[in-house]
Order: sequence, then structure tokens, then C-alpha cells
Amino acid sequence: MDISAVQKEYESLKAKGLKLDMSRGKPSPEQLDLSLGMLTINAYKDETGADARNYSHLEGLPEAREFFAPLLGVTAAECIVGGNSSLELMYHCVNLQPKRGKWICPVPGYDRHFRVTEKLGYELISVPMTANGPDMNAVEKLAGDPDVQGIWCVPKYSNPDGYTYSDETVTRLASMKTANPDFRIFWDNAYSFHYLDPEKQDYLLNILDECRAAGNEDRPIIFGSTSKITFAGAGVAALGASANNIKAISDYLSAMTIGFDKINQLRHVRFFKAEGGVDSHMKKHAAILKPKFQIVLDIFESEFRDCPELAYWTTPRGGYFISLFLQPGNAKKVVQLCKDAGVTLTGAGAAYPYGIDPEDRHIRIAPSYPSITELNQAAKLLALSVKLVGSNN
Repeated sequence: MDISAVQKEYESLKAKGLKLDMSRGKPSPEQLDLSLGMLTINAYKDETGADARNYSHLEGLPEAREFFAPLLGVTAAECIVGGNSSLELMYHCVNLQPKRGKWICPVPGYDRHFRVTEKLGYELISVPMTANGPDMNAVEKLAGDPDVQGIWCVPKYSNPDGYTYSDETVTRLASMKTANPDFRIFWDNAYSFHYLDPEKQDYLLNILDECRAAGNEDRPIIFGSTSKITFAGAGVAALGASANNIKAISDYLSAMTIGFDKINQLRHVRFFKAEGGVDSHMKKHAAILKPKFQIVLDIFESEFRDCPELAYWTTPRGGYFISLFLQPGNAKKVVQLCKDAGVTLTGAGAAYPYGIDPEDRHIRIAPSYPSITELNQAAKLLALSVKLVGSNN
């Protein structure tokens, strides 16, 4: 590797005055445009005659519950359809736990998950992620502690690695012994339909079915939303759970609200029915996202072919992110070099509890928002920055 040539190329890109943002998994304007037709829908009564303009239906419009339930793998009676934020539903459900204690956090993971449990006073315990899901030996050992209250899971096309939990992982989570009878699995299936290739979709076992078969039907709470399917700031969130959990969550929410935005719920249902379903809509997203992921992966492959010791990365089949792993101690320096040249990345350590990556080696890459031209520049600059920092080791 000719480091002087790398430095020259880095300075050339820096001189362009770039202002590129790859810090979060935001849908691009082209993706948001796919749902513009929803704004012309003015229906206000669902198929049962329920009026979306009025009070009532805390758990969601009947038609909305019927529509979203199978997307979560539950029945309509096991489904609550909420407002625009699944994270808000998660926050309330964590707050429902009978006491504070410890929470299991597979790493690297979703920073906002970790922030919820940190904010509510939990001690965050890291366990390593693998290509099959969290290290189950570590999880099962921690579950033997009565102070451990639950675990965060992004089971399909995980944030940020893009992994999907294996059947073995799902069944072990469902059936493992826990010292705490109120132990909960927070199953954030946020990327369930976010494949990159319709012909190569991952399969995930139904966690509620597996828990029910193991005699632990109250263990999982399943979350999802349309935030990266329709409008990121105006989608619809939903959760699925056992009858006992649905009752407890409904009782809790009833003190907070009379009901969520049912007009938006109905608008989404009618839009998807007109579009031919969620899967039909997601094929359009995949056509936009797949080339962007491929650009990043191709640049990494090309730039690190002759210096593989500097970096390795995941190759997702879906989701919104790529995990980039560097030599220990290099992530913060690389993020800063990119920032100096006008490319904003997610902060090093963000995918770990308390924002601290003990080895300072992980960077979450979010290819969705930039244009193709911008992405080429940003990925190239990132690779150059990795080489410059790595050459000083």
C-alpha cells in the first residue's frame, strides 16, 4: 500500500468540500416518494364502521389490527396498533416491568434500544452478536440471575450487522430457564420486510409460537412499524403479545391516551391494500437500496483487497446497515478523519451500551440516504481514512 498516494487521494476528496451524512439509517427522498399516494386517501370509516375521527379504539381500529397482526405473526386480538413510533411503545413496555435491574444487550446493537433501558435505570449487560444471533451460552448464563429483566433483540436483518437469528437461537430464547419469572424478550422485528433481494429473503421463526410451545407465552413482546416503509416521521407502529400482556399494556396506555392517530392507521391500511400489500411495496424499496449497499461493499472489497488486515465487514441480505470492523483502537480516529473531510458517520461506539465500544473498532455504515454519487465519494473517503489510520499502527 502506497500511503503517500492514499494521503494524496484523501486530500483531493477533502478539497471538494463534501457535506455528506451517513450517520443514521434514514430513507432517501426517493423511498419516501413511494408512499406519496397515501396523502390523497381521505377515508375515515373502517370496514366495521368504526369512525377514525373520533375517540375510542385504544388498541387501534379493528381493520388496522386485522391488517397489522399477521405482519407481526399474531392474531388481531394479540395486536395493538399505536402511533408513529415503535420506540415509544418499547419505552412504555420497559416501564411496565415490575422492577429495575439488568438488561441484556447484544452488541453491536441498536443505540436507541440501549438508551431506553439506560434512561429507565437499568444496568446494561453486553453479550456478543454472532451470525446466528446473540451468544446464547452467554444469554442463558445471564438469565440465571434474578435481577436480569429482559433482552433486546432485532431478530431479522439486525441493526447493525444485518444478521437473522437461526432457528436454534429462537427456540433457545423461547425455552431457556430464567430466574426472573417476569423476564421479557423485546423482539423488535423492525426490518422484517426489508430485504435487498426479493429472491433471497431470510426466514425467521415465530417467537410467540415458540414461546407458547415452551410454556412461556408471556415472555415476548413483538414490535414493528412502517417508519422505513412509508414515512419515517408519520408511519404506524404496532406490537404483538399474549392476551395477558395485551391486557396489561392496554391498561397502562389507557391512563396516557384515549387513542392513537386512527386516521393515519386507516390511511396506511387502505394504501397497502391498493398497492397489493406490504411485500409489493417493499420490492420498490429494495430496487432503490440494493445498488447502494452494493456500492459500499464493492468499494470495501476493492480498497481492502491488498490490506485485508485493516478491516472486515458484514454482507447483509436486508436491513439498513453494514457493520465495519477495524483494528482495535482505530474507529474513533477514522470517524474523525471522515468528519474532517465532510462525511458524517455514526459515532464510534454508538452500537454499544453507554456509547462505549471497549475495543474501539466498530463503525455502523448507513448507505440508504445519500445519492449514488454521494455514496461513492463517502465510501471511498471512508476506505482511505481506514488506510491512513491503519498505516500508523
